[in-house]
Amino acid sequence: MAIAGNATLEHQTMRKVIWRLLPFLMVCYLMAFIDRGNVGMASLQMNHDIGMSAKVFGLGASLFFVSYFICEVPSNIALEKYGARVWIARIMITWGLVSAATALVHNATTFYILRFLLGAAEAGFAPGVLLYLSYWVPKAYRARVVSTFMVSIPAASFIGSPISALLLQMDGLAGLRGWHWLFILEGVPTVLLGIACLFMLTDKPAKASWLNEDERTWLLGALAADSAQPKKVAAMPLTKLFRNRYVLCLALVDTCASAAGSTLSVWQPQLLKSYGLSVLQTGMLNAVPYALASVLMIFWGRHSDRTKEHRWHTVVPMLLIGGGLFATSLSGSLLPTVCMLCAVLVGAYAFKGPFWALASDMLSNSTIAAGLATVNAIANLLGGGLMVNVYGWVKEATGSYSLALMPLAILTLVSVATLLLLTRNGQSGRVVGKTEAA
Repeated sequence: MAIAGNATLEHQTMRKVIWRLLPFLMVCYLMAFIDRGNVGMASLQMNHDIGMSAKVFGLGASLFFVSYFICEVPSNIALEKYGARVWIARIMITWGLVSAATALVHNATTFYILRFLLGAAEAGFAPGVLLYLSYWVPKAYRARVVSTFMVSIPAASFIGSPISALLLQMDGLAGLRGWHWLFILEGVPTVLLGIACLFMLTDKPAKASWLNEDERTWLLGALAADSAQPKKVAAMPLTKLFRNRYVLCLALVDTCASAAGSTLSVWQPQLLKSYGLSVLQTGMLNAVPYALASVLMIFWGRHSDRTKEHRWHTVVPMLLIGGGLFATSLSGSLLPTVCMLCAVLVGAYAFKGPFWALASDMLSNSTIAAGLATVNAIANLLGGGLMVNVYGWVKEATGSYSLALMPLAILTLVSVATLLLLTRNGQSGRVVGKTEAA
């Protein structure tokens, strides 16, 4: 939100904020998704070594989302209490250590335990950063900033898949299998970034010595003006927030994109390899949809902010997800499958900037920490925990990697209908709960 006659100050302030925080947070988030999703590439060797079936692997991969769900809301509340700098550092150091320790997996049980611990360690990072950005980024900039931040998700697969494929080629070095090296060498950098958080992050604008007085005043004023606008979900006890219809509907909407992204990150390498590709070919081709998604999600977030519209900028990517999933489930050859996977992942990631801007705008100051965490936690549990398993069950029952995508396509249609009903009166509407002053 601009202050009259102060466009230069606004531009100068936001440029400083974005360049100070965003590149570092993007690198951190990049490592989060490399460490979370590298199990998909590791499975090309690990499943054979350990003797895990598709069903067992799917269950183990999904346990990440169960512990993530359990720990996410407490983690975001802790971030508010202890400050982003310390808490985000804690999250990254612990998840980096657990990710590296996944190299110790030797049977299904140890795989289950370490995936569960990884989810608990990483829980709260994504909603914690979304909460942190709400302390720094006014509403008028939020979709583009969130889209740019979340480009780390597809970038993780774009960068991570070829790197993971190359690390698998280290098979036999120092007596370790390639998938052992994959987990170790992709876990250690996360620990180092966690330590760097203590020096790179500032909790809130009021403490930012790298902003001058005018910049700090403008930013605090813009954020206060945003907070003063009516919210659909205002002040209420935590127990009621978990049952609030807006929060639950937002969680269902987010589930469709979370399910598409999480399921493909785990299963897409095996789907592609089923067409007779080598491990290295699989890693390279697996990166293509993520490269396209990385570019288009930034464009879509900027377009959403420029047009000041979030509803249809969220719906259109969801329709792309659903259409791509239906088409992929019916495809029987490699090229059409890759094209449709591109459509699904472009939709899944273009969705994120407009959606999280819309969700943040619905939540008041007192509900935003727990609200964002609740939406993200439920979406991860259903989208990542449940649907990753559903994919494995359907694949085992039908023998088809493509047909296993059909339940995701149906979920997407339900989510589209939910969002259209939730926002049918526009983004502003009656406030649920006691109105909160800025």
